[in-house]
Amino acid sequence: MHYPVKILVAWAEAIGGNAQIRDWLMRNGYPELGLFVFALYNQDKARQWLMTNGHPHLMAVVRGAEGDLRAVRWLQDNGYMALSKVALCGDGEDDAFAWLIANGHRELAIVARRIEIVKTGIEDDNKDPHMFNKNG
Repeated sequence: MHYPVKILVAWAEAIGGNAQIRDWLMRNGYPELGLFVFALYNQDKARQWLMTNGHPHLMAVVRGAEGDLRAVRWLQDNGYMALSKVALCGDGEDDAFAWLIANGHRELAIVARRIEIVKTGIEDDNKDPHMFNKNG
C-alpha cells in the first residue's frame, strides 16, 4: 500500500469527518480510501465493496480497530505490518502508535489516531442510554 503523503493526510482528514475530502478521494482515483470511511462507520455496502474490489487489507484495518485480533494477525501474516499497527492503534493501543512513529510512518500514525477517535465516538454513542431517548 503506497500512497503519496498528501493522500494519506487527506485520508486522515476524511476519517476525521471532512466529507468534502472524502468525496474528493472517491472521485480522484482513491475510492477505497473514501469507502474505508463509510466502512469505519459500519456501512455494510462499503465493507462489502472493500472485500470484493481488492482491498481486504483495508477491511482488516477496520475489523482490527474494532478489536478483531484475527484481522490484525491476517494483516501481519500478509505483509501489512504497518497497517496491523494502524488497526491496533485504532483500537487504543499506544504501543502501536509508538511503533508507527519509530518506524517512520508518521502519516499512518495520524490516520490511526483519527480511526481511534471515530471508533471511540461510535462506542460512546452506543453506550449512551440517552442517545435514543427523546427526553434526553
